[in-house]
Amino acid sequence: MTGLVQTEPLLGEPPLLVRGDPYSVVVLLQGYAEPEGVGEAVRADGSVTLVLPQAWGPASSHRESLPEGGGAKTALEEAARGPILVDTGGPWARDTLLGALARQGVAPRDVTLVVGTHGHSDHIGNLGLFPGAALLVSHDFCLPGGRYFPHGLGEERPLRLGPGLEVWATPGHGGQRDVSVVVAGTVLGTVVVAGDVFERSGDEDSWQALSEDPVAQERSRKRVLGTADVVVPGHGAPFRVVREAPQPPN
Repeated sequence: MTGLVQTEPLLGEPPLLVRGDPYSVVVLLQGYAEPEGVGEAVRADGSVTLVLPQAWGPASSHRESLPEGGGAKTALEEAARGPILVDTGGPWARDTLLGALARQGVAPRDVTLVVGTHGHSDHIGNLGLFPGAALLVSHDFCLPGGRYFPHGLGEERPLRLGPGLEVWATPGHGGQRDVSVVVAGTVLGTVVVAGDVFERSGDEDSWQALSEDPVAQERSRKRVLGTADVVVPGHGAPFRVVREAPQPPN
């Protein structure tokens, strides 16, 4: 990373807990992308992250119906009262995901919102494990049973889920509809779960080859680096963002 922003690995193996108030972040599964065999084959899976409200616990798990007349804002804020899963990995990781959730004391029925950062199979391959959760997959938001709501998400208009918790439009990798989850107020500062906006730390020379819109993704990357203290990328370990103080002119 060049300029006044540097990155460095965040040490620790999954599950990696970053405590916060009112939300903590748990990196359940670390994504990867590794060449395999001859040719251009790659074995890959996406990172899976859990966002836990401080006030939530298994004993307090409950679901309330959306009030009559409520819209997307009400529904999103209600869904964010419980465990939020950001990406689900591929279907080949089903049992690994279920085990990782169980070790956090979370059952699939406890998850109230699943955010899919984009529509690739290694990021949303296990949506079927959470039929009782609200879904925000890219820019599509629906409640269980397929009740969809317009919401107006855009690059200049984030979706607020709760205090210090937002969904940002971060287009580029998968086209125009990628999203990231921004969690402020943790012990490490602001954590951005960025999907494949960042493949991994140190991907500056490689992400463009996988991007459907490199111009938009470059814009998204700069925006994330301008806010995040920690980034959870799609296919690598979480990393810190270190900003160097500008040097005064001589």
